[in-house]
Amino acid sequence: MKTGVWAATAAALVLLTGVAKADLLADIQKKGELVVGVLGTDEPNSFIDPKTRELVGYDVDLGKAVAQKIGVKPVFKQLTVAARIPELQQGHVDLLAASLTHTKEREAQLDFSITTFVTGQTVLVKKSSGINDVPDLAGKRVVTVKGGTQEPNTKKAVPTATVITFDTAPQAFQALQQGKGAAFVNDDKSVVRALVQLGDNGKDYKILPSNLSIEPLALGIKKGESGLKQAVDSTLRELEASGKAEALYEQWYGQKSPLKMPKRNFKFDSDQVTD
Repeated sequence: MKTGVWAATAAALVLLTGVAKADLLADIQKKGELVVGVLGTDEPNSFIDPKTRELVGYDVDLGKAVAQKIGVKPVFKQLTVAARIPELQQGHVDLLAASLTHTKEREAQLDFSITTFVTGQTVLVKKSSGINDVPDLAGKRVVTVKGGTQEPNTKKAVPTATVITFDTAPQAFQALQQGKGAAFVNDDKSVVRALVQLGDNGKDYKILPSNLSIEPLALGIKKGESGLKQAVDSTLRELEASGKAEALYEQWYGQKSPLKMPKRNFKFDSDQVTD
């Protein structure tokens, strides 16, 4: 009888422990801070402002909005692309705001917020390269960032291309300029930003007409943390309803930004996912 009581008590304790561990939102509120994983090298999503030496950007502002909604202080931690999901799974960050593509494959590893951005992966080459569209990358060296969807998407589109990866997108872009690759693959916003950074030298480069993929981006949440996901999604929907989501896009990507990208074609109102 005692054995049965002990077993029942132990089972109850295990259940309660599991519930406690699953309530990340309560833990965040208790410690008073939300640790947000960002790239920090991905202008205009998250980067160091050269004047203030502070992290700023579109993803940073989303992280701040979630923290404000929860009622805690935002704390930002810089990550590499490859380290994003492991850092979240291991509990080193509470939320990912790091140019994270929502894919079906990744749904087994983490949960996603509603879509925060829709981009396409494009290819930048030198005009003198003789490369005019994606099929011309066959047999060529392509440089990109490690740990993202850029590498598999490139291999899927051009199986004979040799893909060389770097820890950060700026390193990969520099490799293109140094002639270490014939093409640079990244999200369209990042490729446009790279062209802007080239200044007058941008006239020597071109973006290929065909996209490799369409990428819906979202905030990353540890698997099973329904309370935090609800708070994150609620924050994003409020930003959309208030007009702040549109303002953020215009500030970092639109006509008020150096990128001057076209009007956004998405809203913070649904889940979009790619293969």
